[in-house]
Amino acid sequence: MCGIVGYIGKRDVAPLLLEGLARLEYRGYDSAGMVVTSPKATGLKVVKAKGRVRDLEAKVPKRFTGTTGIAHTRWATHGAPSDINSHPHLDPENKVAVVHNGIVDNAQELRAKLESEGVVFASETDTEVITHLIARSEAETLEEKVRDALKHIEGTYGIAVMHADFNDRIVVARNGSPVILGIGEKEMLVASDVAALIAHTRQVVTLDDGEMATLKADDFRTYTTSGASTTATPRPSSGRPPPTTWAATTPSCTRRSPSSPTRSTACCAAGSTTASPPCTWAA
Repeated sequence: MCGIVGYIGKRDVAPLLLEGLARLEYRGYDSAGMVVTSPKATGLKVVKAKGRVRDLEAKVPKRFTGTTGIAHTRWATHGAPSDINSHPHLDPENKVAVVHNGIVDNAQELRAKLESEGVVFASETDTEVITHLIARSEAETLEEKVRDALKHIEGTYGIAVMHADFNDRIVVARNGSPVILGIGEKEMLVASDVAALIAHTRQVVTLDDGEMATLKADDFRTYTTSGASTTATPRPSSGRPPPTTWAATTPSCTRRSPSSPTRSTACCAAGSTTASPPCTWAA
């Protein structure tokens, strides 16, 4: 299962993202990456690596600083594990960055259409389709650009988006894949699992399907994918980190994906200490 972590505030973001990714290692993955920026920055800085979080950490440049960032651990579905196929995915101008959990069911159709219009893809992933759709939107705000893109998407997603021209915010959206906001003191976080948040805040907001949010350092707001405002009240999280014994105690399951061989692994019900039954899924 893939994992998402994001932060916007005043702290140096790269160590915080790496810590969050490490807390999601129990979910399983084969590559990782992150992108960072800050209010005074002129662009996005990205680093990606096939392998474990420690492999990503080893590739982080010395001056990889920022106060806003999103990160991801990937388990390959579309495209083999590689640096290029790792998230985040950026557009050719390096302005838009997207991390994504889920599957874009109509990715091949959208990819063919975009390629016919001259778009060049860097990866084999379905996620890159979302990146290009956002980058090509002529909407004036990042929120509207993301909504424009999601109108074309069929399938499941939990996404976090950054844009070099809107570096004071992170925009997130959910449809079938968890997105949890962490509410801090003049800082905001986002993750696909509360385990990545509990070291920094116990106040959370869980987005519903069809809901989006804009995170700024000192505020957040939620709304539907059609733009209607929603009401979100932070609640205390359970604060329970994932048991380290899950991977050893849960039964095996078969994981099938469109582009990688069938493999066996351990699986469990996220957020529960009880083992899930043997399962088969595409992710």
